[in-house]
Amino acid sequence: RLSSEMNNCRSAEGWTALYKKLVSWEVELALLQHPLQELLTVQKTEANAGFGKFVKRNYENWLLNAGSGPLLSNEVFQQRVFPVLDKGEKLFFILIDNFRFDQWLVIKDLVSDYFTYTEDTYFSILPTATQYARNAIFSGLMPLQLSKKFAGLWVDEVEDEGKNLSEELLVRSQLERFRRKERFSYNKINSNTEGERLVQNFTGLEHNELNVVVFNFIDMLSHARTESKMIRELAPDEPAYRSLTRSWFRHSPLFGLLRKISEKKYRVMLTTDHGTIRVRHAQKVEGEKNTNTSLRYKVGRNLSYDPKKVFSVTHPEKVGLPSRNISTRYIFALGDDFFVYPNQFNHYVSYYENTF
Repeated sequence: RLSSEMNNCRSAEGWTALYKKLVSWEVELALLQHPLQELLTVQKTEANAGFGKFVKRNYENWLLNAGSGPLLSNEVFQQRVFPVLDKGEKLFFILIDNFRFDQWLVIKDLVSDYFTYTEDTYFSILPTATQYARNAIFSGLMPLQLSKKFAGLWVDEVEDEGKNLSEELLVRSQLERFRRKERFSYNKINSNTEGERLVQNFTGLEHNELNVVVFNFIDMLSHARTESKMIRELAPDEPAYRSLTRSWFRHSPLFGLLRKISEKKYRVMLTTDHGTIRVRHAQKVEGEKNTNTSLRYKVGRNLSYDPKKVFSVTHPEKVGLPSRNISTRYIFALGDDFFVYPNQFNHYVSYYENTF
């Protein structure tokens, strides 16, 4: 039946529904250690391939013709946050960096003890990397618009400085652009200590109509799993990764914050800027020295790659992306592929293979 649904997927809504089914089955079968897990893994791989083709065919049209596709990162505040504020309700917009749908499935029973909830989805823009996707959420702009409107805030790929250091300014700019008068706060939580301090200062947050909070733990865990052998052994696969997420959440300041919000009966929007995928297959790509180091996308001039294995964007402005020069292009990995340069190819394949 899943194979039939896969073959009949023609819309973003159809792919979203299929994805939710596949992930729900994945979580369920893993808990039961059911032998059908292998078959489901094959189906999920096929679905990823089909979804990649779907995005390649439609992504540019979604950007050129507003409303023709799914809700995108830069529309989240306008379409989801502002309508709640319009009702006069206080809202906590909580974003967990790099949070996947399967991770939500293993914590939602804990959340449901304190909240009734509805599930909704949106599609991240490309690249899904934090500096693009999260900046788009908070600014309400595509990266190209952002780089032009706030040239001083946009940090190019080749620059060493942090690329998400102006998020509070971006939130403020979006509120002002839409003539919103709500008081708001912005907090980025990088440690348990910071999170506990936020919970202790909860009374101060209650004065605001909108409180934006970013929790970075899941993203930090993902990077730590790549760089630390110990963490990789703690979370060798998806079920273990989900288990680690649930364990963290149960004892985290985030859960404490949610309980406080529940006591006061305020509204919460819990979301993410992007997810992650366990990469398995290396694709060789060559580029100039200043080509970025990201595993799942490359941006630069004179890129050499297999065009059949990537989603290539030769006119970045058509999909709302900035260009350093006229010959800049972006390429995106498909399925569970990742990009590796020819230099020390085998070393880097071994290092990054099976990382999230």
